[in-house]
Amino acid sequence: MKILFLSASYYPNIGGVEKHVLKVSEELINRGNEVSILTELSPNLKPNKKNNYQSIEQSDTYGINLEKPVKSRYFEHFEYKKTKIYYFKFGRKGWFKKFRIWWILLKNKNIIQHSDIVHCHDVFFWYLPFRFLYPHKKIFTTFHGYESYPIKSKAIIIRKISEIFSNGTICVGEFMKKWYFANPDYIIYGGVNIPKTIKPIKTASALFFGRLDEQTSILDYCKAVVQIRKLHPKFDFAVAGEGKFYSKAKETGRMLGFVKNPENLLTKYRFAFVSRYLSILEALAAKRMVLALYDNPVKRDYLEMAPFKKYINIVNDYRDLASKVQLYYSNKKNAQSKLDKGHSWASKQTWGKVTDTYLKLWEI
Repeated sequence: MKILFLSASYYPNIGGVEKHVLKVSEELINRGNEVSILTELSPNLKPNKKNNYQSIEQSDTYGINLEKPVKSRYFEHFEYKKTKIYYFKFGRKGWFKKFRIWWILLKNKNIIQHSDIVHCHDVFFWYLPFRFLYPHKKIFTTFHGYESYPIKSKAIIIRKISEIFSNGTICVGEFMKKWYFANPDYIIYGGVNIPKTIKPIKTASALFFGRLDEQTSILDYCKAVVQIRKLHPKFDFAVAGEGKFYSKAKETGRMLGFVKNPENLLTKYRFAFVSRYLSILEALAAKRMVLALYDNPVKRDYLEMAPFKKYINIVNDYRDLASKVQLYYSNKKNAQSKLDKGHSWASKQTWGKVTDTYLKLWEI
């Protein structure tokens, strides 16, 4: 079966949605399916001659034997782990961008025509005109996360339109039912790969990884570390990521910069200061105590309505976070019990299980 995913961003860009699409694609290919990704070419993507690029006019055989990229006006295409990736140049942001997207996709509609299943990751509006052009083609949507707080009425309306015109939907998180009035067919939280070896860490340390902006609460995590160091002066706080708060975070944290697979660092630290679903799952899989901060009602429900809430620590103040860290230092038995239960739950959240949900949605 030929499956086409539409996503605003994809490999080699790093993020929760990018990883989700990558892992599900790998699982689908391993099960004998063909997967293509249609995404936007980001300005920081640099062609690598080791990858096989080709333009839409050229054959697969030509692309496979090509060493250097052949650029078309609109996009570059190459294969990564047997996945065909179409990178389109949609231009600058603005009100007119959606019309450029529709026009460019219309000129390359054969990519859609040759697919049995089309599945959008948040960007259903890219596909909207084709819903009427191909009324019998199955179209599905997965909604990931939320845009910002407060949630704008426009964002809710766009999601409802996407849901109505989709043949089926998946929501990443129960909270969407409350805040977006979503009515999904399935709710998921992502998947993980369990580390082969997990060793307990006795050193006073924590790892933060993610974007350094408001949505990840990095500055509040830094404030918590200042409090923690009053009792544990040598507390090591490593920060993996980039963003507009990099300079401020550097005042407190040991900056690791951009790390391609930050989850691999979890086994080197005792605590995980993270608050996004995929990061939390990866921390639970590594048996690391999770401390998740929230600073608005949506983020609170995002965390507290999740099935893993009893295995993590959810706080809305940096002082409470510092107190939780000290509590686990003084009550190691309680901490270990929580870690064991969280790891047991996370070990069942595989990418294979996530892929099974997609196949059930598509009724395959």
